[in-house]
Amino acid sequence: MDATGNVAGGEPAGSQSHDPDFPERFREFMRTGWRDAGLDVTPRAEAPDHAKRRAELSAAFPGETLIIPSGVERVRSNDTSHAFRPGTEHVWLSGSHEPDSVLVLRPSGDATLYVRPRSPRDTDEFFTDRNHGELWVGRRHTLAERATELQLSTAHIDELGAALDDCAPGRTRVLRGFDPAVDGRVRATDPQRDADLATILAELRLVKDAWEVEQLQDAIDATVRGFEDAARALPADRPVRERLIEGLFWLRARHDGNDVGYSSIVGAGAHGTILHWTRNDGETRPGELLLLDMGVENRNLYTADVTRTLPVSGTFTPLQRQVYDLVHRSQQAGIDTIRPGADFDDVHQACMRVLAEGLHDLGILPVTVDEAMKSDSILYRRWTLHGFGHMLGLDVHDCARSRKEKYREGSLGAGYVLTVEPGLYFQPEDELVPQELRGLAVRIEDDVLVTPTGARNLSDGLPRTADDVESWLAARREEGYRLPQ
Repeated sequence: MDATGNVAGGEPAGSQSHDPDFPERFREFMRTGWRDAGLDVTPRAEAPDHAKRRAELSAAFPGETLIIPSGVERVRSNDTSHAFRPGTEHVWLSGSHEPDSVLVLRPSGDATLYVRPRSPRDTDEFFTDRNHGELWVGRRHTLAERATELQLSTAHIDELGAALDDCAPGRTRVLRGFDPAVDGRVRATDPQRDADLATILAELRLVKDAWEVEQLQDAIDATVRGFEDAARALPADRPVRERLIEGLFWLRARHDGNDVGYSSIVGAGAHGTILHWTRNDGETRPGELLLLDMGVENRNLYTADVTRTLPVSGTFTPLQRQVYDLVHRSQQAGIDTIRPGADFDDVHQACMRVLAEGLHDLGILPVTVDEAMKSDSILYRRWTLHGFGHMLGLDVHDCARSRKEKYREGSLGAGYVLTVEPGLYFQPEDELVPQELRGLAVRIEDDVLVTPTGARNLSDGLPRTADDVESWLAARREEGYRLPQ
């Protein structure tokens, strides 16, 4: 929604044919008899962390005004919107989750959050405006309440236009693509300047502070509970729909966090060979594998990203176990490589070499391992298309606007959090592999913190070896499914 109360791309509030037409007598009646109750707010414990981040960003662009919007709600269908998720950078700098908000950092070091306050009872907005009215969407904070909670100066969103008009051309940068009204009001004199702002923001977020690691652990712990829910509800002797598993995990995500961090992948059998399988319209089958790639986004919007591959019947067949063990060895080789100063590519090469060697042992690789590993060959990638992993944080693919030399072609630093997720995927139509392998897929993914001395697996609450997976699955089934508490 924009500052005028319109749904983004839609009609003003009150203009739809189904909107009520209130008579004046009713309006007068609604304006009376309300008790004004304030919220008991206290400063958030993490507010000093947000202030530190704002100072670091301002120091990277001395003498400049920086504008970081939260974004606007997007229409899903007619006058209904997608669930709003604020822009990652805005959350990282302010802690605010509200739509239509804009953070402005001034050259003086002052920061102001322009936000829509609660709908006051001295106007009719609180009961007539279905987009912003309190009786429609719930109570928002007053400006003073929001300032206390975030420890950040606040101003009414209606004052934003004048503030933007006051920004000096050539000395202002905007994080673009989140708020069309802001993008249009502050014209880009040099698009590269705004691109540089996005890049520096991504690179500043590479190192997670202690509070961020706590949030990631919280999301990962909820994800572990979600996988346990899925295992409890997965029968060994009959099919169930992939969407049942997806729905049970989503229930855990909504109960223990904010939502899922990304569309869950529930790949039964050959569906596991489709890397981003999210239709989830198939069924499990006893004797096949079930690939689950799922993550909870916690209430502060940090997300987990975990994958496990389960034998539906409860035990791996000898061939399934052979492939599973190969992927596990690959993952462990990657984790063993992680430490401060190690190159991102070192982890990749460690994982990929084990996979290439395993493919050679299976008699599939058409060349030697060394030939397959050459950069002008990489023939082994036919069966493992993606890389070993990615950064993780507020975004599931975190810090994606970083320069290559700081990310994929750079070195790891203490405080980085990344996934390690090798996999092998034998497509049903692949005539270069034996029939018994076609349709088989295995991926194992964990979320790993780079520590000053090495690595810590934040998702080690879930088993990784084939034996442990079988024992864990049997124990969860014995418990039976139960609603989240």
